[in-house]
Amino acid sequence: MSFRLDPSDTRALPVQIAEALRTQVAAGILLPGEQVPSTRSLARDLGISRGSVVTAYEQLTAEGYLTASVGSGTIINPHLPHGRTPQ
Repeated sequence: MSFRLDPSDTRALPVQIAEALRTQVAAGILLPGEQVPSTRSLARDLGISRGSVVTAYEQLTAEGYLTASVGSGTIINPHLPHGRTPQ
């Protein structure tokens, strides 16, 4: 997973992160069942606080884009149709 945050974007970081992941799912870049980076790893890669990534992941989980399991990590919802967004 690769994307950049826009420092000139006035939206909060979690909103930018969530939008980037939604876009990648809709474009078929991220596929159902695919593992996403840990919150610590993504925060480090983006140079931001882990809390921003946690907030984005929580939102995406609530929307049905992500599924999280203790010990198994976080994945794109395996029941999500390829290249489509949750209903």
